[in-house]
Amino acid sequence: MAENVNVSKKNLFRVGQDWATVISGFVLIFLTLFAGYKIKVPSFGDKTGWGNFDNLFASFSIDTFFTPLVATFLLFLFIAIIGLFFSGDKPKKFLLGYTLVFLLALVAQLFSSYVPFKNLGLESVLFSLAIGLLIGHIGNLRQWVIGGAQTELFVKVGLVLLGATILFSDLLSAGSYGLIQSVIVVVCVWYFAFWVSKKLKVDDEYATMLSSAVSICGVSAAIATSGAINGDKKKLSVIISLVLIVAIPMMIFMPILAKWLGLSDEVTGAWLGGTIDTTGAVVAAGTIVGEIGLKYATIVKFSQNVLLGIAAFAISVFWAYRTHTGEGKRERVPLSVIWERFPKFVLGFMAASLLFSFFIDKELAVSSGKLIKSFSGFWFNLAFISIGIETRFSDLKNAENKRPIYSFLIAQGFNVVFTLIVSYLLFKVMA
Repeated sequence: MAENVNVSKKNLFRVGQDWATVISGFVLIFLTLFAGYKIKVPSFGDKTGWGNFDNLFASFSIDTFFTPLVATFLLFLFIAIIGLFFSGDKPKKFLLGYTLVFLLALVAQLFSSYVPFKNLGLESVLFSLAIGLLIGHIGNLRQWVIGGAQTELFVKVGLVLLGATILFSDLLSAGSYGLIQSVIVVVCVWYFAFWVSKKLKVDDEYATMLSSAVSICGVSAAIATSGAINGDKKKLSVIISLVLIVAIPMMIFMPILAKWLGLSDEVTGAWLGGTIDTTGAVVAAGTIVGEIGLKYATIVKFSQNVLLGIAAFAISVFWAYRTHTGEGKRERVPLSVIWERFPKFVLGFMAASLLFSFFIDKELAVSSGKLIKSFSGFWFNLAFISIGIETRFSDLKNAENKRPIYSFLIAQGFNVVFTLIVSYLLFKVMA
């Protein structure tokens, strides 16, 4: 009898990984909002990054680099341990693995801060994935870091924090046309991308993540959707790579094409913000167009970012409500099963967004939101280092991966044409 009581007490704190990540994320939010934690993640160079070694080495000071380095290492370790405790996980050699994964994520941050890479819109998650893949295939290095490769934990904590950076007030500042365009584009492009994927016989996981990446907001949407459907992280890594690689030629050539077509700066900006999938590339392309183009590109991009939370929630319900019976058949499941399957971290994501949108002083929400956004980005760095470590090159060479690539390119082509038409109608004909 006494033994059963002890077992019950032990299990009392095991709430599952989804709830564990919600707890972890909100502990970090509490520390930021109410406990006065204000130390940023370590950065390289100045606000624009680093362009030469003099600029880089100048950032290596106690206050601007080494204090944030130690503080972030300890803070993230503390949050990760909370997540592991409540999820009931006890990975072997976690401290050693976490330390190495953390340092590798820092290297990814270093590369992504290099000005030429930054101007191309190459985000740190791409470098994180590449470094993780490299380390995972060099001799016995993989066994040293695998204990710290907690992909699910890192991704979901990062997503809960991401919710705090998506404010519903951005919808109001975007104006009615920006919101209308975002809703039309997200719904229509998502459906088209999913339809094309199914026509090309791409599996449901790939199709759902790919459709969200093309239609909503690229990397963040793909990560959020993967978490919502518990998607294969190897498939996610392929989609992330596609998003970031395809964004580069779009960023360069779309402003040129807009000028050749004689589009106004307003239409061009709305077109860029609705089609280019990374925020950095949107800003870069908008800057090429000019101040007005940048303004409208940012407005539309913000609107689509805000819709991420709603889309993630809808996808979670949709995915939880159905199951596969084999041979491609699907059957409906009882409503009582939805809660069991529903990814609880999505509720944390939505709760964080609502908290920062409606219950926190606006000035505090903005200032704390910037800090939390940097935290969220670094959690994603840790996650993609982990994905790379857990992935084998043979998985990425699989012939089946070609069809999602074709599907992505076709969907993105449709996105470019369709969004141009919508942008022209809203910001030229109806404006």
